[in-house]
Amino acid sequence: MAKKKEQEVKKFDNPNVIGLRGSVQEQPITQTLETNFMPYAMSVIVSRAIPEIDGFKPSHRKLLFTMYKMGLLTGARTKSANIVGQTMKLNPHGDAAIYETMVRLSVGYQALLTPFVDSKGNFGKVYSRDMSYAASRYTEAKLAGICAEVFRDIDKDTVDFVDNYDGSMQEPSLLPTAFPNVLVSANTGIAAGMASTICGFNLNEVCETTINFLRDPETDLLAAMPAPDFPTGGEIIYSRAEMESIYATGRGSFKVRARWRYLQKENIIEIYEIPYTTTSEAIIDKVAELIKTGKIREINDMRDETDLSGLRLAIDLKRGTDPDKLMQKLFKMTTLQDAFPCNFNILVAGNPRVMGVREILEEWTAWRMESIRRRVFHELTKKKEKLHLLQGLGKILLDIDKAIEIIRGTELESEVVPNLMMGFGIDQIQAEFVAEIKLRNINREYILKRTAETEELEKEIEELEAILNSRRRIKGIIIDELRQINKKYVTPRQTGIAYADEIEEFDESEHVPDYPVTLFLSREGYFKKITAQSLRMSGEQKYKDGDGLMTSFEATNRGELLILTDHQQMYKVKIADLEEGKASALGVYLPTKLQMDEGENVLTMIDPQDYRGQLLLIFENGKAARIELSAYETKTNRRKLINACSDKSPVKAVLVLREETDVACFSSDDRVLVFNTSLLQPKSSRTTQGVGVMALKARRVLTSAMPLKDTAIKNVSRYRVRSLPAAGALLKPEDRVEQQLSLIEE
Repeated sequence: MAKKKEQEVKKFDNPNVIGLRGSVQEQPITQTLETNFMPYAMSVIVSRAIPEIDGFKPSHRKLLFTMYKMGLLTGARTKSANIVGQTMKLNPHGDAAIYETMVRLSVGYQALLTPFVDSKGNFGKVYSRDMSYAASRYTEAKLAGICAEVFRDIDKDTVDFVDNYDGSMQEPSLLPTAFPNVLVSANTGIAAGMASTICGFNLNEVCETTINFLRDPETDLLAAMPAPDFPTGGEIIYSRAEMESIYATGRGSFKVRARWRYLQKENIIEIYEIPYTTTSEAIIDKVAELIKTGKIREINDMRDETDLSGLRLAIDLKRGTDPDKLMQKLFKMTTLQDAFPCNFNILVAGNPRVMGVREILEEWTAWRMESIRRRVFHELTKKKEKLHLLQGLGKILLDIDKAIEIIRGTELESEVVPNLMMGFGIDQIQAEFVAEIKLRNINREYILKRTAETEELEKEIEELEAILNSRRRIKGIIIDELRQINKKYVTPRQTGIAYADEIEEFDESEHVPDYPVTLFLSREGYFKKITAQSLRMSGEQKYKDGDGLMTSFEATNRGELLILTDHQQMYKVKIADLEEGKASALGVYLPTKLQMDEGENVLTMIDPQDYRGQLLLIFENGKAARIELSAYETKTNRRKLINACSDKSPVKAVLVLREETDVACFSSDDRVLVFNTSLLQPKSSRTTQGVGVMALKARRVLTSAMPLKDTAIKNVSRYRVRSLPAAGALLKPEDRVEQQLSLIEE
């Protein structure tokens, strides 16, 4: 029975056999990517995540167009559930996704400076993580007034229409926005292999900048549009060079900070605007964590007092607290100051492109000019058709009685039009128009009024043809429309601008108390930080059974420590972040405190001071590497450095060199080598394998190394060498006094 089952399993594992799981065929990974993954990736990029030149993603466009067709631009609000249901004719991704799209576009949610959905009811808030929006059956919505500019002339062939997903109706491929909505509306999307993050700009500033650009393509974009604008307000920490780079490349980031005021009578800091990228709950959670860990001691309590009037976070201060210095600290440690990353990735003709602001305006202008040209051509065609009909009617004016006689004298209805065509020399369209005139309108007055329009129509047609043949006049139309929008939709700027060179940055070192401490590290990785006063009063240091002191030295509380491990990783930690201890305690277990990898052990701790000097690493294979300490200095608060040293051989000793010194190396075959560190050249690469120092015989290793002054060697000249590598000399009995512990023991 067991053999039969084994045969069945082998049968299904054979790619040439068709079993219950079907036929299994080998396929190159490149073919799989091309046939399976790439269509999916392109669908996500083109049809979901990346906005197009009109500033909308497909989900936004389908929702707004559905609302437009429902008559919600001028009509009363309707239940959101009704809108969601209608939108599913265009968007098959489900009611929840559609409603979430509506929420983000709504006035109530406050995610957009220029919202497109006029909402009623609870739509949540963009600045709150926990304030949920109500279900769609409770809320109501209609299109906001600005949508009149979004759908302007959509029925005049300004954009292409395509079939919906089941071919039952048509939808616009783009919306003919009369302003550069791609810059006005903030947009974020994550596609397959790419993403898009577009910050919003002020509507009036965008319109003014576009007008300036249409007049002069080399205009200074920062003059009228100095920086982005966010509905949550706050302040942008402004750097012109940084902003110019973002405008030029479409990539970069800038900092946004909260706005606050100090209420002296209540001794409260009131935060009333926060960065667009964070939430009030995230800020409160972070402040609570800082209070709990003791990094902030100036706060009694922090509350969220947000109500219908808007956001309000209240911070109760302890007596004597300087609110300015506290806010500097909070800006540094919380998302009250946050960075907004920019990645202006936009679909243009179906292709994703990262563009700067000037390039976006160029593309939008070209697209909008084409929309205007199509609109003008549509109007021209209609007027030419009307002129053609009136010209036929004008011929009837010459002899109305003849026309009546032809119609009355025709026996068959189907022959009326041909007889009129022959009688007056007009074409079929004109004859059809004449034949459809009501009996009450067959009078000279009616016909004279209609034919009087002919001259006016000819002038209008001439004007429209002139517009079609003039780029300058088309640009003039766009400028006039932008001016009207600017006048009609006044949008005050929400986000302030604070210049970077005028802002006092928080200097953490100034707020950290500075006093001398003595640091102890045991062989098993237990760390103690003991103040001078506590050290004087304490007795013998306590260690676990079998453990003992590895190294100790004096430092200051504002200093830094470098912790080297046997996984070739260097951990950087501020001494102030390590709690003080006592000699009678075991101390802090560094692998846990620093969240080291499983099985990772501490080799030694180093006081880098000002990162001048070198680190001397001596390996088990007899090699040594002299590395500049500056190679371990980081500008950021990065906690861990990987590849801190070579992994070709275990490290047996670590020495910090502030000046040249003599070093003694000991091998497993009782040989000793003394050399001066001047024989080694410093390296800037952390992963250098070093150079040979101690020439070892087969199956012999270097066991330890230490400064010569820390050894008991008396006959130094016996072991000293002038060039490297060298084998060293056998250790004599008179120098075989009990050696002091090396920095690293087996």
